[in-house]
Amino acid sequence: MSEEQKEELTVETEAAEEVKEEVAAEEAVVEEKPAKKRGRGKKQKIESVEEKPQSEWTERVVQISRVTKVVKGGKKLSFRAIVIVGNQKGQVGVGCAKASEVIIAIQKAIADGRKNLITVPIFKTTIPHPITGRSGAGAVMLRPASEGTGIIAGGAVRSVLELAGIENILSKSLGSKSPLNAANATLDALKKLTPFSDVAKRRGLTMAELLN
Repeated sequence: MSEEQKEELTVETEAAEEVKEEVAAEEAVVEEKPAKKRGRGKKQKIESVEEKPQSEWTERVVQISRVTKVVKGGKKLSFRAIVIVGNQKGQVGVGCAKASEVIIAIQKAIADGRKNLITVPIFKTTIPHPITGRSGAGAVMLRPASEGTGIIAGGAVRSVLELAGIENILSKSLGSKSPLNAANATLDALKKLTPFSDVAKRRGLTMAELLN
């Protein structure tokens, strides 16, 4: 081989080595770069769900009835809802309302029941003394009961007594069996109850002297 050919070979080998070094450097740079994630790249927002505090008031639907009103153009259909509202701590109310839809009637009855709340004097999980309440043609008799008796009642009377927070009581429904009359008669009886503290003040006695 001549000297010119040898010089050409050395130049070619040097150029090939330089190309190899550049390729190796580019591969190292590519390995160092993190791979891009596919997709739009939107961040997912995790919304924290806050637990709403539970209300102390309890609503119980006693009756939903259809009411038909005869008007000039024909008959108009609506719904009547009877709802009892109470906190089981001595406060209870009965609400009654009408509307063209059942849900709206229930909501209006709940609002009506909260407007007409009464406070019930509870003595050792029962009532202080026997009482009878009346509403229309309905009458309800209530009697105190000892511990462990439970609520001896049914229908609307039971719902009113439970939501009022009374645990032991005897009752008897006399007269009309209408849920609205029974609920209002029970409410009337609970309104008439007199706590022992008021009786002791009237007589000028202490609670211990009154209760022996």
